[in-house]
Amino acid sequence: MAYKNKAIVAVLFANFFFGTNVIAVKHITPILVNPVALTTLRIVGTAILFWTFFGFNKSNQSFTKKDILQLVLCAISGISLNQALSIKGISLTSPIHASLLILTTPISISLLAAIFLKERLTKNKMLGLLLGISGGALLIFARDLSIVNNGDQTRGDLFVILSALCYSTYVLLMKPLAIKFQSLTILKWVFLIGSLISLPIGINDVIAIPWSSFDIVSCFCLIYIVFGATFLAYLFMNYGISQIGASRTSSFMYSQPFFAATAAIVILNESITLPKIIAASLIITGVYIANLTNSVNK
Repeated sequence: MAYKNKAIVAVLFANFFFGTNVIAVKHITPILVNPVALTTLRIVGTAILFWTFFGFNKSNQSFTKKDILQLVLCAISGISLNQALSIKGISLTSPIHASLLILTTPISISLLAAIFLKERLTKNKMLGLLLGISGGALLIFARDLSIVNNGDQTRGDLFVILSALCYSTYVLLMKPLAIKFQSLTILKWVFLIGSLISLPIGINDVIAIPWSSFDIVSCFCLIYIVFGATFLAYLFMNYGISQIGASRTSSFMYSQPFFAATAAIVILNESITLPKIIAASLIITGVYIANLTNSVNK
């Protein structure tokens, strides 16, 4: 029981990091760091942390050529593209919009599984997809005129949705690897490969960062994004999955918009509007129905 309680606390902290990450990203990009540079710093920094703490763990497992190809595809979809699109989207839209649209990930996983893996779409799954898509569409077309939205909000919302689709692709590609290898082994390799992809693209943008303009808060936000919202968050999520299972761990994803909304209201003075409340209700209900169906089918 003690291990289950620790796992629940770990998963809550992981979702706290994921939810409040949008505030930290919003603070430093695009004013101090452009999205390309921040993506590079996040991926490379996390890769260094994983290999520093876990890189020399002994393992009897070896990768085949097929496994390596799978790892590369996972790194492209789940690390490089996912992080780049997510940070770009957050820089343009509001934190609450971003956190709610990220919540559509389980819905997009169901949709992609039906298209590419030929998994059957039940009535409940279709209802969940419809509700989730409706909520996402409402967020995109309901303009938010709060002071934190100085960019192209609609374009930002679309980037966040594309990010969720990339992560969903990553989850589907990861399934065969997860059966054969430990999660930490997979994580350290996909982040390493992701950093090798992102570093040549973003190195010039990283060099151009005006470090002298960083104050204490900005430095904290950058450290928080890399160490807290990526490295620790992934570790806590993996621990939760190992102790209480993937389905129960994923159910805590509902807490992300709460953490993001609370932080956005307190720190950024963002307002809660009726369209946001309706969209949140549609998305959360849709995700709940899809997850409920999956649990029943299992």
